Amino acid sequence: MANKMSVPYPRRPNDPSIRGLCNFSLSCCVNALLQSLFATDELLALLDRWKPNGDWEDSNNVPLQLKRALYAMGGEARLQPAPHRNFLACLHRNSIHRNVQHDADEVFLSVLNLIQQQMADTHVKKEILDLYKVNVEGHTRCLECTFDHVVNSFFVSLPLSLCEGQNNLEECIQSFFREHKLSGEDACYCDRCGEKQPSSQGFKLCSLPKILCIHLKRFRHEGGFTRKLYCKVAFPETLNFPNVLDPEHISVVEKGNTFYSLYAVVVHSGAAMFGHYTAYIQPPRDPRWYYANDSRVQQVQWSDVQQSYGGQKGSDTAYMLLYRKQPASDDQGYSG
Repeated sequence: MANKMSVPYPRRPNDPSIRGLCNFSLSCCVNALLQSLFATDELLALLDRWKPNGDWEDSNNVPLQLKRALYAMGGEARLQPAPHRNFLACLHRNSIHRNVQHDADEVFLSVLNLIQQQMADTHVKKEILDLYKVNVEGHTRCLECTFDHVVNSFFVSLPLSLCEGQNNLEECIQSFFREHKLSGEDACYCDRCGEKQPSSQGFKLCSLPKILCIHLKRFRHEGGFTRKLYCKVAFPETLNFPNVLDPEHISVVEKGNTFYSLYAVVVHSGAAMFGHYTAYIQPPRDPRWYYANDSRVQQVQWSDVQQSYGGQKGSDTAYMLLYRKQPASDDQGYSG
């Protein structure tokens, strides 16, 4: 088994680039995430490079079972009826339980965290984290004495709040990095003043990852209840950060390579507590889009992907967006 697992992940150029996944015990959330991970060649290459020191049959090791599931989704193993069954069982043993309605972003973050915990190869697991890491500076500035408290942090999934009306992705990103004033009960403690003071708080972008994962926060918790925001969020096929953020919201970011192409959309349909996940995928080296709804896969157009913008109650809504960094060129721009 070890020799078979050490070869590169195969893709068949003449076959559909993705395959369907059976729904086991409300596994649509994991199914949609697996489709997006299988379309991430950068992650597949890192998992392929990783050689576990322990038992290749360890049923409790999430990165190992993820590697096996993704391998089984490609090449000759594509004919396997349920390549992800052992991965689902492994997640269950790691507290991501079956027969439960999961949040796709929470499962994504949990899987990345379990990779960091359970993978012994420090170099590979760091590269996996870096693949998604958005480095930022958090600024809290006292409005009384102007003292600026700076904290370096990062996100592997950029959480964007939504307005109740019309939105577009660029506006949501700008709002995330924009300074917000805090006063009254929300005022922050100032080390220089020695007491709570009105302040402004915001982020500055430091560096961008190869894979930009964006979480559209469609679930709002109010008064002990969770409701879903069906508001429209238009997102582009291509995204260029210098055209999105003002220079004041950028700290020290790499120059010239900030152009991204969308390749995966994890979609939520239904209500907050009773929903279903699907995915739109554009595989590497394949310009076509596919729609994966558990075991059913069909080729679609970009106009079909745009139907997940939302805008009406009960409509399908994009919940996670995955963009891949591309080499910059003079003629790259917005494509909506």
